[in-house]
Amino acid sequence: MSYFRPSNLADAVAWLAKNDAQIAAGCTDLFPATDGPVLCRPTLDLTAIKSLRGIRDEGDHWHIGATTTWTDLLRAELPPAFDGLKAAAREVGSVQIQNTGTIAGNICNASPAADGIPPLLTLDAAVELTSANGSRTLSLPSFLLGPGKIELSAGEIVSAISIPKSAVEGRSSFLKLGARKYLVISISMVAARVVERAGRITDIALAVGACSPVARRLTSVERFLVGKEATAALTSELSDAIVAQHLAPIDDVRADRGYRLTAAAELVRRTLGALLDDKEKPEP
Repeated sequence: MSYFRPSNLADAVAWLAKNDAQIAAGCTDLFPATDGPVLCRPTLDLTAIKSLRGIRDEGDHWHIGATTTWTDLLRAELPPAFDGLKAAAREVGSVQIQNTGTIAGNICNASPAADGIPPLLTLDAAVELTSANGSRTLSLPSFLLGPGKIELSAGEIVSAISIPKSAVEGRSSFLKLGARKYLVISISMVAARVVERAGRITDIALAVGACSPVARRLTSVERFLVGKEATAALTSELSDAIVAQHLAPIDDVRADRGYRLTAAAELVRRTLGALLDDKEKPEP
C-alpha cells in the first residue's frame, strides 16, 4: 500500500493521475470507514500542502481552501453572512473533530445530514476541482449527486470552496434538530440568509438538510418572501405545506417522514423569525 504526502498541489495531482487512491485530509470519516487497523488502499495525504488551508478574501469572492478545518472557520474574521456557517461548524461533532475535520471533507462525504451543506448553499458556494489536466468549478448543487455521491472525476481533488461576494450580504443563521443537544446526526436542519433594505426583504436564501437525498434550497419560498415586510410576523405565512413541497424525507431510526416535514417547517420559521426579529437564535 502506497502513501504519498506531498507539499504542493502540482505533485499531488500528478501522483493521483497515476494512482487510484483515496484522499486523506481530516480523516474523521476515512479511518472509521477503514475495515482494519491499517489503510488498505493507496492514499494521498493533503495535509502538508499549505496552499490548501486557509480562508482568503480574493476580491470578488471568498476562498476557503480544501483542508481548512471547522476551527479555522470559527476563528476567521468573516462578514455576518457567514454566521450560519459558523453556527453549523459548532455542531460538527466534538471540538476535537472540529479541530481536525475539514469543510471540503464534509461536502465530499455527501451525507444528506452534513451540517455544512445548508449554510454553504445559502452562500451560493461553488466547488473548485483540480487535476493534472487543470481546474474546473461546479456549483455546490451540481457537485452533490445524492447520498455519498459527488461529481468528481478520476484524478480530481476538491481544492477549494468559493463564495461569491454577491452572496455575502445580509445576516445568516442555522438551526439543527437532533435526538439530543450535542454530538448528534440531524433529524432536520435549516440555514437562512436575509438581506433587508428599507424594512423589506430584498434577497433571501433558505436551505434545508437531512430531509432529502441532498440538502435543498427552498426556491419558491424565497421568491414568495422577497419584497415582504421584514418582520418576524412574516413567518406565520409559512405553512408546513409551503416548505414541504421542496422536500423528500425518509423514515429511519431518527425520525419518520411526517415528523421531519413538520420539524423542517418549524425550523424554517424559527430561523427566519430570529433573523428578522434580530434576537439571539432560539434553541430548536
